Amino acid sequence: MQFTKFHGYGNDYLVFEAAELKGVGLTPGFGRVGAGEPFFEFVRRICDRHFGAGSDGIAVVEPLEDEADFRLRIFNPDGGEAAMSGNGSRCAAAYLHYAGLWSEEELRFSTRAGVKRYRLRERMGEGAFRFEAEIGRPRFDSASIPMLTGDPLAEVREYPLALPGGETVAVTALQMCNPNCCAFVDDLEEVDWRRIGRTIESHAAFPERTNVEFIRVLDRGHIEARVWERGAGETLSSGTGASAAAVASMVGGHTDRHVRVSMPGGLLEVLWREDGEVLLTGEAEVVYQGVWLGGKTV
Repeated sequence: MQFTKFHGYGNDYLVFEAAELKGVGLTPGFGRVGAGEPFFEFVRRICDRHFGAGSDGIAVVEPLEDEADFRLRIFNPDGGEAAMSGNGSRCAAAYLHYAGLWSEEELRFSTRAGVKRYRLRERMGEGAFRFEAEIGRPRFDSASIPMLTGDPLAEVREYPLALPGGETVAVTALQMCNPNCCAFVDDLEEVDWRRIGRTIESHAAFPERTNVEFIRVLDRGHIEARVWERGAGETLSSGTGASAAAVASMVGGHTDRHVRVSMPGGLLEVLWREDGEVLLTGEAEVVYQGVWLGGKTV
């Protein structure tokens, strides 16, 4: 099975064409993949950084002829499927241009989170691309996230989330393609955000688990963020995480509607348009191509 590895600011994805994966049990369309199924186990094996190719997830592309140009599916290293990934989808878009499967400026992906449009803004050399993408419209009510808050809330902002051991964290939660939970901090180095992120990811308040973003506001146009991603753990960058962190900063009155988001892997740009759509601009670059020969489950 042939694949191509790309990264978006260190957030790396293995990109496959769907036809390559029929032999490992990929279900057609957006069919659910359950634990223990062959494709679920395949994802876990190939994403493993010691026994597999190693990645933060895989992206699967398949040509369409109706509502979009390609179907895109994103799978996390734990085998679960994500509705959307900002960096993963950008890696998939870069692959289609790199492989000569698409050449037009605009590209439409059909995802679990709806149809997303990607515009090629710049070819930055052999195998490197810059895209502007429509990520979606954020939703803030507790039912849409989803988040269990006792009484339903129209907006989850500065909510006192109780953690084990009597610890409480004030969070702003939203649905930004995936569930996201944001916490503002004064100093990212003094917060044990990995421990807190791991705890919040599987908190009982989030029935579908959640991505967790820790945010330090630098000024009205620039924030710094760290991400603990659902099903992947710590990542160097996250497109939907950057979008969620930026929007949370905007609704909290910390920033304007056009924000740069610094993450360990690099700088992403987020614009929340007046019509409610979030635009994410960033890069993706090819790393290598390979052939998966198999390997035992770990």
